[in-house]
Amino acid sequence: MAKPVRAAVGKIWVKCTFCQGDLFRDREVKLNSSGMELMNFSWANESATGLICWNCGYVQLFVNNDLELYKVKKGEG
Repeated sequence: MAKPVRAAVGKIWVKCTFCQGDLFRDREVKLNSSGMELMNFSWANESATGLICWNCGYVQLFVNNDLELYKVKKGEG
């Protein structure tokens, strides 16, 4: 199972927009477009970092390269 992370963009800590939680699972998400799929260029589609709220499961997508993920130490959070 994935380990929880906290995330920040610059000095701003990310919170879930639904429940205000601050622990997430992260995964890469492809931002596919139908035109690129039709021409077999899906490999060229942009990707984003998906932050999945550990508490409620709400997904937020970030394409910002300044997004930093921080591991949560055992017993913290």
